[in-house]
Amino acid sequence: MHLFTMKRNVWAAIILVLCCISSVSAQTKWVNPLELGDSMVHGRWWHQELKSNYHRFPDRAENIVRKAVWDLSKQSAGLSLVFHTNAPSIKVRYKVTGGLNMFHMPTTGVSGLDLYATDADGGLRWCASKFNVSFGDTINYEFKDITYFTGDNRGYDFELYLPLYNEVSWLEVGVPEDRDIRFSPASLEKPIVVYGTSIAQGACASRTGMGWTNIVERETTYPLINLAFSGNGQMEEEIFNLLAEIDAKLYIIDCLPNLTGEKSKLIFDRLLKGVDILRAKHNCPILLVEHNYASSRSSQVAKDTYEVTNKELRRAYEALQAKGIKDIYYLSNEELGFSQDSMVEGSHPNDIGMRQYADAYIKKINEIFQEGYEDELIFKPCTQQRDWYDWRARHELMLKRNRDEAPQIVLIGNSITHFWTDDTRKSDKQAKANRKSWDKLFKGLIVHNQGFGWDRVENGLWRIAHGELDGFDAEKIFLLLGTNNFYSNTPEEIADGMMLLIKAVRKHQPNARIYQVGVMPRRDGEEKIKAINEIVKKRLAGTDVTYVEMSTGFLDENGKLIESLFAGDGLHPNEKGYAIEAKNLEKYVKE
Repeated sequence: MHLFTMKRNVWAAIILVLCCISSVSAQTKWVNPLELGDSMVHGRWWHQELKSNYHRFPDRAENIVRKAVWDLSKQSAGLSLVFHTNAPSIKVRYKVTGGLNMFHMPTTGVSGLDLYATDADGGLRWCASKFNVSFGDTINYEFKDITYFTGDNRGYDFELYLPLYNEVSWLEVGVPEDRDIRFSPASLEKPIVVYGTSIAQGACASRTGMGWTNIVERETTYPLINLAFSGNGQMEEEIFNLLAEIDAKLYIIDCLPNLTGEKSKLIFDRLLKGVDILRAKHNCPILLVEHNYASSRSSQVAKDTYEVTNKELRRAYEALQAKGIKDIYYLSNEELGFSQDSMVEGSHPNDIGMRQYADAYIKKINEIFQEGYEDELIFKPCTQQRDWYDWRARHELMLKRNRDEAPQIVLIGNSITHFWTDDTRKSDKQAKANRKSWDKLFKGLIVHNQGFGWDRVENGLWRIAHGELDGFDAEKIFLLLGTNNFYSNTPEEIADGMMLLIKAVRKHQPNARIYQVGVMPRRDGEEKIKAINEIVKKRLAGTDVTYVEMSTGFLDENGKLIESLFAGDGLHPNEKGYAIEAKNLEKYVKE
C-alpha cells in the first residue's frame, strides 16, 4: 500500500474513533421525575393523590370545586423539581396541553421553565437557557455552559420552576450519561400556602421564576404552595375546606382582585367563614391582603373599585380582631407600594410589579415569623452542601426523626457532632467504636444528633428557622457550632454568632435548658479558640444559659492539642477523643 494512502487511512480511523468518543460523551440520559416517587414534585400537598401528574389539587377535588377552578388547578403554577447534578448542561423536554402564550404574557411565562442553582454556600445563581418548540408539541430547553464556582465536579442544587399558566402532561430531565443527577422529594417542613387570583398564579411574569410566589419561595427558602386560580379566587367555602387539609406554616389570602363590583359584597361573610374553617384545625398565622390597580392614577373608576374591596377586607379584619381571633395579619395597599410602571395592562404586574409584590410579602413574612435575621450581614441564615453527604436530605431526616419520636435532648453541631453517631464514611467497626461513648452518655434518654458536617453558625440558624426545633418540647439543647467559622470570622464575631443561636433556640424551645458548649480545640488554633471561649463565657455570666468547657482533657500542659485524641486532622476526635467529649458533657446531661 502506498505510504500516503496508509497515512490517510490511519487519520481516517483516528477521526472515526474521536467521532465515536464524542458521540458517546454527548449521549443524554433522561429521567422522568414522576417515576421516582409520589413526592418528587415540590409546591403541592396531596402527594399520594397526585402520583402521575403535575396538578395542584387531588382528583377528588373535581367533584368539590367549580369546573373553572378544577381546570385551572391542572396548571402547574408554583410547582418545581429539585435536584442535584454536576452536569455542565441540563436538558428538559416536555409537553403542555394549552396555548403557549397570551396576548399580554409571553411563552416563557405561560409555558416556559426557569432554573436556579444554589451553590455550596447557599448562594442563588440564575441559569440562562435556550429553548425551542420542535417535534410537534414538544418543548425543549437546554441550560448550557453551567460553570461551577463551588469546586471541580461538585455541582449545584437546582430548582426547576414549571409553567405558570399551562398543564404539563409529560416531562423529562436529561444530563450527559457520565454525570450524576439526584432528585429530592418535597420537604417535610410546613409550607406557606397562598390562595389567590391570576396575579398570584403568575400573570404576567416574563418567565416562571419571576412569579412573586416563586420569588418568595426561593428567597425565604420556605416551602410554598400556590393555590391561585386566574379569575376564580373568590373565597369559596369549598376551597377553604381544601386549604384546611394542609398543615400550613402561614396562610395567605389574596383574593380581592376577583371580588370587585357586586361581588365585593361577598368579601365580609366569605372571609369570616373561611377563617372559621381554617381556625377549626389550625392556629398558624393568616395574612389578609389588600388590592390595587396601577391604572387608578388615571382612572377614578379603577380607584373606586379597589377602594371598595379594601374597605370590605378591612371591615372583616377588624371583625376578626373583635372576635378575639389571634394571629391575623394584614398587608395594605400602601405596603405593596406599586408604581405606575408596575403593571402590564392595569391589572396584572410585570416583572417590576412582581418584584414589588415579593419584597412586600417577604418583609411581612419576616415580621410574622420574627426570626430576627433581616438585617443580619455576617451570619445571614443559609444552606450549604458538601460532596460527601446530602445536606438537604439530612435536614429532612432531622424533621422526620422529630416527628417519629420527640427528643428529650438535642445536640446542634457540625461534623464533630455528626460523626459521633452518623458517620457513613467510616467502616462499621470505626463508627461503632465512636458511638460507644454516645450510647453510654445518653443511655435511657431520647437524644437527637443534629450535627451537620461543615456547618457554620449561619447554617445552624437556617436549620432552626426551618423546623428542626419545632413540634416538640425538649428538656435540654446543647449548642456545639463555631469551629467552622474559625477562618472567616473574628473571635468577637463568632461569639456574636453563638448569641444569635441561643436567641433562636430560645424562640423555638422556650422551655428547654440551653447549654452553650465551648469550641473544641483544634491544631494550630488553640489561642484563637481560647479567646472565643473566654468572650462567650463572659457574655453568659449571670444568664440562664450554661457554658460548658470543652477544652478539658484535649490540651497538654503547654496548651497544645493532644494529637493522639484526634483522627489525624487535628480537628475530629477519634474513639478516645469522643470519650473525653462525653466526660465533659456528662455532668450537664445527668443534672
